[in-house]
Amino acid sequence: MFSKSFVNRICQAIWRITWVPSVQHPRFIVPAVGIGKVQAAGKKDYIDLPALNEDELDEQFVRGSGPGGQATNKTSNCVVLRHNPTGIVVKCHQTRSVETNRKRARQIMREKLEVIYKGEESDILKNKKESIQRKQDKRKKANENLVKKRLFKEALMADSKSVDDRG
Repeated sequence: MFSKSFVNRICQAIWRITWVPSVQHPRFIVPAVGIGKVQAAGKKDYIDLPALNEDELDEQFVRGSGPGGQATNKTSNCVVLRHNPTGIVVKCHQTRSVETNRKRARQIMREKLEVIYKGEESDILKNKKESIQRKQDKRKKANENLVKKRLFKEALMADSKSVDDRG
């Protein structure tokens, strides 16, 4: 009947969409208007990030650099965003799309402003510290396992030598 991409294109004008499978045709996805919420795995919403005032921002588009050759070096899709009150400068050239880079630059700016305004109470710093602690614990556990394996092998070698000496 209709492909999923066709249904998506038709339903883009609807503000909120919740996808529910149709009872008649379980293979097709039918849009239903409602309060929809999209959750991405592994990502948190930072609700209390400071709002950016566009009047306080200076935005420039400069030429990108790095891998990608001529397509990257000739297009001005690198976004340089400056927050005038604090003097923070964010440079974003993560994708080839200007719009995506603009959105990501603003998200990075919000995160940096939260770190400045909240300091140690910032969710971003807390998450970073937790991540560092988890990595350290994982590394410590791996090193302990390596030491245990080495000691076990040495004990086996010592036992095999003592059995060989007896026999």
